[in-house]
Amino acid sequence: MRIIVKIKPNSKKEKIEKIDGTNFRVSVKEPPVDGKANSALVKTLAKYFNTPSSNVRIASGHASKQKIIEIS
Repeated sequence: MRIIVKIKPNSKKEKIEKIDGTNFRVSVKEPPVDGKANSALVKTLAKYFNTPSSNVRIASGHASKQKIIEIS
């Protein structure tokens, strides 16, 4: 499954908002430094979809706020 995620780093709370079937807005507490926000995004999505974080992969957008995520 592929989803499109817009990430908001440095947020007060971690939360996931489902915009439509494949678009999500995810807020994480970590700053966008040294991949910390990306790691937090993967962990948050894995918890949301009830799958191990090894099944969640950032397909594109590693340095962007908008990312394409693959979940297997």
